[in-house]
Amino acid sequence: MCVIQQLLTSLLLYQCGYVVERYISIESKIEKTKATCYNVLEQAGVNWHEGTNDPAPFVKYILGIVLSAYRDFENRVSLVDEKLPAIELVRKAANEKIGKFTKSEIMELVPGIRKASVENSLKKLVDESLLTRHGKGKGTFYTRN
Repeated sequence: MCVIQQLLTSLLLYQCGYVVERYISIESKIEKTKATCYNVLEQAGVNWHEGTNDPAPFVKYILGIVLSAYRDFENRVSLVDEKLPAIELVRKAANEKIGKFTKSEIMELVPGIRKASVENSLKKLVDESLLTRHGKGKGTFYTRN
């Protein structure tokens, strides 16, 4: 059910002129909160057949997802607007992350920087003991120290 809801939400936002979906994946945000999605859909569906259901939990959930996407977009734009060296942009992007994060997540936050520059910057930050690298290959992730 949440997959259909993800697609319909993206379509509706796009048709209404909300372009955040071009830059931040609403579908990904819903997927990360799948349990909450199912809970609010269940709450909103209580007494649906009688016509006395309350859609407020679902509406609040979707608005929270959209707000979160716009906040991520704002953070991404502020990183891109600054004319800083690659390592400083990667450092700022890493400081925005909570818990573990991947190279791909950093690359999303600094789209103007090439993959090799992001990789070199992450290596330097690990060498400076600001980040810790965990794993190898596709399973690699980082944490802040």
